[in-house]
Amino acid sequence: MEFDLPRAAGLLVLLVAVGTAGLIGSGMMPLRTTLMMVVPSMLAFGALSFVIGMKHGEFRATHA
Repeated sequence: MEFDLPRAAGLLVLLVAVGTAGLIGSGMMPLRTTLMMVVPSMLAFGALSFVIGMKHGEFRATHA
């Protein structure tokens, strides 16, 4: 499967949505806390991990 930017970003958003739905459904913390603190941090971590992984893949592809 070829991953381009829109497909990869869509998968990131889908993964965060599934995690958010799980947190909301479990009642582990108030909805306001989940939406204001947890979701933005999940998106930031996912985006950072995505960029680091992409750069690592570029490095491996050019130095192999």
